[in-house]
Amino acid sequence: MLARVAESVYWMARYLERAENTARLVHSYNHLIMDIPKGSEPRWTVLVDILDARDCYEDFYQRETEANVHKFLLSKIAAPSSIAASTQMARENLLVAREVLSEDVWERVNELHLYVSSKSLDTTTRRSRLKFLHEVSSICQSITGLLETTQLRDHAYRFMSIGRLLERSDMTARIVDVGAGDILDREGKFSTVDPLLWSVLLEALSAKSAYWRCHGPIIAKELVVDFSFGSLKFPRSVVSCLNELEIHLTGLGDSSQVSEKLNEIRVRV
Repeated sequence: MLARVAESVYWMARYLERAENTARLVHSYNHLIMDIPKGSEPRWTVLVDILDARDCYEDFYQRETEANVHKFLLSKIAAPSSIAASTQMARENLLVAREVLSEDVWERVNELHLYVSSKSLDTTTRRSRLKFLHEVSSICQSITGLLETTQLRDHAYRFMSIGRLLERSDMTARIVDVGAGDILDREGKFSTVDPLLWSVLLEALSAKSAYWRCHGPIIAKELVVDFSFGSLKFPRSVVSCLNELEIHLTGLGDSSQVSEKLNEIRVRV
């Protein structure tokens, strides 16, 4: 398998996962803002901090406003973490790797790129924004489903899976690290909304239903953090991603050094 094709499927998967994760994160936060009492809402730029994009944000904007944050995360091509940039880069990498992927995948990724290109600027109202974010998440999930059900289990599939799992585990860690940190900084100031904040953190990981099945409807901060990092049953937890990542790396050949590193991370988690 050519190195450029392997690299392209790896990055295609990462960018698709990034677009879906960012869409779900912003969607969850918008719902929070609508549900939370005025004056107790967290800052909008926590979304930028989760994506480790503060420096890039400040290159374009001086004020921390709802409108600026959404322009930056949804439609700003020059922002690497934006949905617009992620979908564009996913398509560009797919062009290189098209020979190892199905026609259905190509059509769906192209559809995603065209949709984001035409609609990302038309998200100034919360209703239009939520519709846009929901559609991006849905298309990304359908692409993942196509890849899982049509892709040969070869090296291309392994590199694609490695890219997706690395991006997924990284985003989970960032959401819990920055999001939980922001909640804990506010803890006690608005005690009545603390459970809602932890609930939204689970929603940002698409983990709320899974958490309820494991722990019931009571949302406790310690359980949320443990579930997000260490659950062996939840596929978006950091440990689950690392376990699956090791399987795909082993399929590529000698991965003893990487396995040692993964074991070190698992112990720390």
